[in-house]
Amino acid sequence: MTYRKFLAASALALIASGAWAKTDIIVGMQLEPPHLDPTSAAAGAIDSVLYSNVFEGLTRFASDGSIVAGLAKSWDISEDGLTYTFHLNEGVKFHDGTDMNAEDVKFSLDRARAADSQNAQKALFAGIASVDVVDPATVKVTLSAPNGAFLFNMAWGDAVIVAPESIENIKQAPVGTGAFKFANWVQGDRIELAKNDGYWGTPAKLDAVTFKFISDPTAAFAAVMAEDVNVFAGFPAPENLAQFGADPRFLVLVGSTEGETILSTNNKMPPFDNVKVREALAHAINRQEIIDGAMFGYGTPIGTHFAPHNPDYVDLAAQSAYDPELSKKLLAEAGFPDGFKTTLKLPPPSYARRGGEIIAAQLRAVGIETEISNLEWAQWLEEVFKGKDYGLTIVSHTEPADINIYARPEYYFQYDSAAFQGLMADLNNATDPAKRSEILKAAQKMIADDYVNGYLFQLAALSVANAKVKGLWTNAPTQATDLTAVYWEE
Repeated sequence: MTYRKFLAASALALIASGAWAKTDIIVGMQLEPPHLDPTSAAAGAIDSVLYSNVFEGLTRFASDGSIVAGLAKSWDISEDGLTYTFHLNEGVKFHDGTDMNAEDVKFSLDRARAADSQNAQKALFAGIASVDVVDPATVKVTLSAPNGAFLFNMAWGDAVIVAPESIENIKQAPVGTGAFKFANWVQGDRIELAKNDGYWGTPAKLDAVTFKFISDPTAAFAAVMAEDVNVFAGFPAPENLAQFGADPRFLVLVGSTEGETILSTNNKMPPFDNVKVREALAHAINRQEIIDGAMFGYGTPIGTHFAPHNPDYVDLAAQSAYDPELSKKLLAEAGFPDGFKTTLKLPPPSYARRGGEIIAAQLRAVGIETEISNLEWAQWLEEVFKGKDYGLTIVSHTEPADINIYARPEYYFQYDSAAFQGLMADLNNATDPAKRSEILKAAQKMIADDYVNGYLFQLAALSVANAKVKGLWTNAPTQATDLTAVYWEE
């Protein structure tokens, strides 16, 4: 055999054995981001594409929900708990080649907490009194009061580090420091990422990533079955999971999320400003029927805004037990013996659209008629989240440990309780784990007692992948499709 023939035969053998593993991946997702700036929108779809892949923060969430080092390699905390001195990894560059240093950290945190900030989680930064550059690799953050959750807050997608040089075009052409860089966005179809060859940390194993947006559950099933996509994160048709599970080509991942799925209620809009009406709403809802009908059994009933897998969780589901007769009685006591009409505005996810039809029927049974509107995300963000123009809506709050949103009177469900705000102030000031646990449990009980929202179920993390794809997260401690450690098995 000649040398040339030997090389050709060897190459064919390598291909046949699969030794040349794939280095690109196509990830299906139901929701397309409205834009690509995680620091100026409430849309979790932005983080689903960009968190950790393109943008990084001082700290970050690991797959188990723990807080680990990010762009900051370490930090010192003063004895009084007011000063955090972050020591940054050196040699970090943004994707445009500019250096990432303490000036960028200061710019990012000052921008997030500014009076005109558009950050959807501006409250995360409210306790920052000042941000000072010590040297290019060191930044000092001073708080106005101790905050036991500060390092946790800095891990959110809303707290990623951005640069003043690229901020003007961030919504269409994001520039971060992550293991992948933004390559292309064909709106309505796909977003493409490419490996960042100059990445400061452990390099990605994949060379190219395509996020393909498929909103229709039937089309999602067809795309996975035909292997047109290699992974579908947040698979929207749970009724098909058993079929994928029986097919050796696929792996079904069923994990937990931080997603409290709720019947969000406009607490300032009559008649929902009456706690008896909100309590009637809670007892009109059959949670298990919604889980079975909309999610095919995937999900855990909840009675407050807290994840059941959290060690501080209090199971209060029985307090909102399905009791339509009690619901009718409460409505009559509130002055609505014949019920009333309201709006039910639904964003695109399957849990909302499918769950909305079931909830509408349950509410109709006690006399509450709903006018259903199906909205795209941009409409939902404008009308409901920003405009507060709604009676009821259904949404899953996938931000981690976010019960503190109930301390914001201006938040879209407009709950204004001085007592709850006081609890959250106490929580921010508490550093003792036992004290924090006690406060969190009291907070869960308070919003359950006030029936602020209709608490439905904890969203399950449901994904389908090619069985040869390794390194995917099973659980979702934050809304992310972290591909930084994903690879194809040879």
